[in-house]
Amino acid sequence: MATGPLSDKGGFDQVLQCLSGMAVFQGGGAGAPQLVLGSVLDYFTSALLAYGVAAALFQRERSGLGQYLSLSLLRSALTIQAGRFVWAESEGRDAARDSGTGGLTGIHPTKSGALYISVHSNHFFAALCELIGRLELASDPRCVTMRSRAAHAAELVPEVRAALAARTALEWEEMFGERVPCAAVRPIEDMFDHPQVLSEDLVTTLDHPVIGRYRSMTKPIKFSDTPGPAPTASPTFGQHSDEVLAANGYSAAEIASLRDRGIVR
Repeated sequence: MATGPLSDKGGFDQVLQCLSGMAVFQGGGAGAPQLVLGSVLDYFTSALLAYGVAAALFQRERSGLGQYLSLSLLRSALTIQAGRFVWAESEGRDAARDSGTGGLTGIHPTKSGALYISVHSNHFFAALCELIGRLELASDPRCVTMRSRAAHAAELVPEVRAALAARTALEWEEMFGERVPCAAVRPIEDMFDHPQVLSEDLVTTLDHPVIGRYRSMTKPIKFSDTPGPAPTASPTFGQHSDEVLAANGYSAAEIASLRDRGIVR
């Protein structure tokens, strides 16, 4: 941050998650905060930077003038929560923010495992009613609009969940297909063998000198003409010291002397 009371402080992803409310929301309340792993704010800020650079270059082509880009992890943290960073003067600070679906869109238990379903629109809700064997709900006066479904959520959610209890989350996921946007709730470990992940070649196997063979993520973006180097294992401490020193003009004898004196390990 260029200005303000925090401008002289370093930026750290997890620090800003806790400062900005992300950890409270991720954990489901102030009593059990939880971090979003994977440095989500670092990545999002990088994406905003790339967007800003592209916009600045476009402006330069149009006007001949450059732009100064100002980004921060705080800006990113609030932007990524823009749907919740809204507060009307007529409501309390604890006003709930959801998508207005009244609980029907969300994660539900099944016979085995949890299932996320999205039934914002009427045609998705009608498809859900048909596929779970409750077609009469589609024409029920309580269900004719998203607003009416939200108003009767306390009655409708148990009815839908009772129907979902007939099958497992994976079975529903296959049955719903494209007619009802959904996903069985999975741990990330399941992604190593997911058909879509494998088809996109998102996982690579690497050999590490300390931990042995392991599997990891490949590059998140694939370019047709500039594929870049093959993925490599993360280096161990001092693994490439000799190469770095040699590239900077140190002889083999000088490097050996640095090691003997404990300057390089």
